[in-house]
Amino acid sequence: MSKKKDNKILGHNLEEIIPDEKIREKFIKQLYKKENLYSEGSIFRDLLQGFVNSALDGEVEAHLQENESKTNRKNGKNKKKIRSQAGELSIETPRDRDGSFEPVLVNKWQRELTTGLDEVILSFYAQGQSVEDIRKQLKVIYGLEVSAGTISAITDKVWVDIQAWQERTLSRCYPIVYLDATHYRVREDGQIISKAIYTVYGINQHGDRDILGLYLKQSEGSRQWGFVLEDLQRRGVEDVIIFCVDGLKGFKEVIDEVYPKASVQRCIVHMVRTSVRFVHHKDYKAVCKDLRTIYTSADEHQALLALENFGEKWNKKYPEIAKKWNANWEELMMFMNFKKDIRRMIYTTNPVEAVHRVMRKTTKAKGAWNSDNALIKQLYLTLMHNEKSWKRKAFSWVAVQRDLLDVYGDRYEQYL
Repeated sequence: MSKKKDNKILGHNLEEIIPDEKIREKFIKQLYKKENLYSEGSIFRDLLQGFVNSALDGEVEAHLQENESKTNRKNGKNKKKIRSQAGELSIETPRDRDGSFEPVLVNKWQRELTTGLDEVILSFYAQGQSVEDIRKQLKVIYGLEVSAGTISAITDKVWVDIQAWQERTLSRCYPIVYLDATHYRVREDGQIISKAIYTVYGINQHGDRDILGLYLKQSEGSRQWGFVLEDLQRRGVEDVIIFCVDGLKGFKEVIDEVYPKASVQRCIVHMVRTSVRFVHHKDYKAVCKDLRTIYTSADEHQALLALENFGEKWNKKYPEIAKKWNANWEELMMFMNFKKDIRRMIYTTNPVEAVHRVMRKTTKAKGAWNSDNALIKQLYLTLMHNEKSWKRKAFSWVAVQRDLLDVYGDRYEQYL
């Protein structure tokens, strides 16, 4: 089929949609040139501009008909420029003589047509793009010039959501809560310093996983974790049955002060990492294998026998390993009090580290943030954008519930 014939057929099909012959010809020309139809100067910009102006004319006509008055009538138009995803539009807002007309589609002070641009910008930002990157993307994809200030203002709108999220009321009971911190670089007083983000990731009594809060602190320490736990208590968390933590000094003591009935499980994976830190590479696999026999034992008694065997084999070469396990035995072996389903969930802090990986995935290319607020805003949007990866039901929760009821009885059942 010839190109000329294609034009006729395409032009005929478009006549009802685009009555204006010049605009229709421009559209067909752009199609054959394979030009971007959704950019500055495109047919869609012209169509959208015409539609908005026609709609505003229709609004003022309806207003005059609904509010019949002998003196009130049309009184010219106000011209202004507004932004849209299809580019800048020239809008002519009608006026009436008594000033009672209030346009709905584009109100008097509106400078942007609500076509999802805010959502596009927030989506780009949530994926780790800088303000300048977003400006370039909007120009390439939509042919739209948006200032850095406008982008920042749009992303700043989420602060209301962030504050509401940080202050929301939490469940009364969380059977399992993971605590861990990760570090980011922030500009402060002309310097770039490292700051800690404290992440609280919990599973409530119904098995729903959720991030309970993000807290920005100068550094990581047990005293600061105490303030975080007090905030959880303030927001309605009455009881936490099991806390899963790393090897931070003083962690158990500060947990006991706020939640004295809670059990504390120290991360086995962290312990193994610190244990083999100075092991010679020739012994690395063998040491890891022997450590595994400890934490995969059937019960605590068998685990203790495995630790003794480990000491007999490795104490001469690496005496500090068995000594370290003995010193932290109670916190390391707490998970042995449960059946396999709970053991699998609490022996490590990997779940909260997986949340940190989601955050790092979109922030790893960033050198430093201009402020604390910029960092929190970025992390919040990133987590909300990737919500499906962390906000889900805990695996085998029915079996876990049975075990919790067997061990804790009324303490757990009262929250169901």
